[in-house]
Amino acid sequence: MRLHSPAVRALPPGPAPVEYAVAVERYLAGTSLGPASRRIYRISLTSWTWPLVGRRPPQGARRRGAMPPVVPLALLDRAGTGARIAAAIADRAATADVRTVNRELSALRSAVGWWQDQEWISSDPTAGIRHVAGAAAPLPTLTGDQVTQLFGLTASLREQAFWRVLYDTAGSADDILRLDACHLDPPGRRARIGSPGAPSTWIRWGADTSQLLGWLLACRRSGPVFLTERRAPAGAAAADICPLTGRARMSYRRAAEIFTAVTRPLDPAGQGWTLHQLRRARLEPGPS
Repeated sequence: MRLHSPAVRALPPGPAPVEYAVAVERYLAGTSLGPASRRIYRISLTSWTWPLVGRRPPQGARRRGAMPPVVPLALLDRAGTGARIAAAIADRAATADVRTVNRELSALRSAVGWWQDQEWISSDPTAGIRHVAGAAAPLPTLTGDQVTQLFGLTASLREQAFWRVLYDTAGSADDILRLDACHLDPPGRRARIGSPGAPSTWIRWGADTSQLLGWLLACRRSGPVFLTERRAPAGAAAADICPLTGRARMSYRRAAEIFTAVTRPLDPAGQGWTLHQLRRARLEPGPS
């Protein structure tokens, strides 16, 4: 997902905030972003608190809910901050999706420009830093043995069902996460995907996957198939909320984060695998 600079409105004049986190909230309050986009910007901007003080952000499951360090906003005006940001981008680009790295840089650049307009900071530490070009080096396709190891892991029913659907169908993870219970045809072991008004496409899966989905849905006939463990936040779209439990549709970001964290012990490189590698294992089977 690519971020574009949001429209911002003027806020009543006031003293410059001391903390970076407060400046982030003031910036978000001045944008025209909707609740979902504001949440993405907040996550991206918060992720910079660690690199700004020369630390690496927590990885995998440890990142969720981690308490970010307190960062003075004035740090952005100090010599060397731009070099820290550039080094953090290079570090992230070695392991993260290119779109994620560029999204986080775009969010910081937009916020910095707004803070300069408010005269809270005088310099732009992102100046001269380019977006990561092209695609990251392709990761190896998972082997047959690795796929077997994956499905032998102790994981939640939601994760096992999602991974199985992704592998069986070789479909887009985004499309699969957008599935609603009403899109499924359990007897036919298939589901209908496609944008509203566009021709439908059917994806199909095997008997084991069908059984997992039956257990996961537990007779639910509407709402997102793959749900978060928590109730939906205020402002979430009605289409992304389960009408029975009030829980929200699981995001791609969260699904990818879980997959990488859970598979880290299986990865010889110790980085964890990606959902794209699992999909490719079906499209381009590796050796067993």
